[in-house]
Amino acid sequence: MTTRTAAEEADQLSRRRARMLPFLAVIYLSQQVSFFADAGSGERAVDHVKVGAWVVLSLVLLAALTTKGFWLRRREVRDMIDDELTKAHRAEALGWGFIMSTLGAIGLYFVSMFEPMGAREAIHVIVSLGIAAAIVRFGMLERRALRDA
Repeated sequence: MTTRTAAEEADQLSRRRARMLPFLAVIYLSQQVSFFADAGSGERAVDHVKVGAWVVLSLVLLAALTTKGFWLRRREVRDMIDDELTKAHRAEALGWGFIMSTLGAIGLYFVSMFEPMGAREAIHVIVSLGIAAAIVRFGMLERRALRDA
């Protein structure tokens, strides 16, 4: 049995993260489609489960975006994964998330003039737009960096 060095493990995890992020974005966005396609009264038990799943997934994705990720790996490996380029990618991705959240809020402001909506739906759209934009942008930047390396 051969053991990998910390650098080899960090390289493999970086590549895995770059491959995984687009799929997480698809899963996250498809969850939003199912939420809004069946927007009922919100008082059924299944509605609470859907909202709870959205909150948990949103928090996990936000934590993955704002930290080094791979929480169960050695600190040495996590530090190698979080190099300067990754930090720059993360900062740009979070900036995109902020911009999309803001644009979403502005859009909802105008939509609310013609179609009444509740605060929960508006918050759901704003948070989902921001997180999805940040995940997609971070994944694109990481994949491009690995392809160019």
